[in-house]
Amino acid sequence: MHDLTGFQRDLLYTIAGLDKPKGLAIKDELEDYYQKEIHHGRLYPNLDTLVDKGLVEKGQMDRRTNFYTLTRRGRREISVRGEWQAHYIDTSA
Repeated sequence: MHDLTGFQRDLLYTIAGLDKPKGLAIKDELEDYYQKEIHHGRLYPNLDTLVDKGLVEKGQMDRRTNFYTLTRRGRREISVRGEWQAHYIDTSA
């Protein structure tokens, strides 16, 4: 996960928090978080990068709509990242 951009990490977290989200559902969630529009030209190439890295699997709902899920590796990377962050950040305060 160390070689991902912040946006790509946010994509992973968003996919993890939704049930087989479509690209537009991911886009909507990130637009709410970032408080600005996420263009298709930014979203889909980054999703494809996560697929190419083996962190996300892309499935097909119908001929026009894809959905995304984390792979086992993607879930493991999120878990490892959380442990690493917890080592430095005390959230009990």
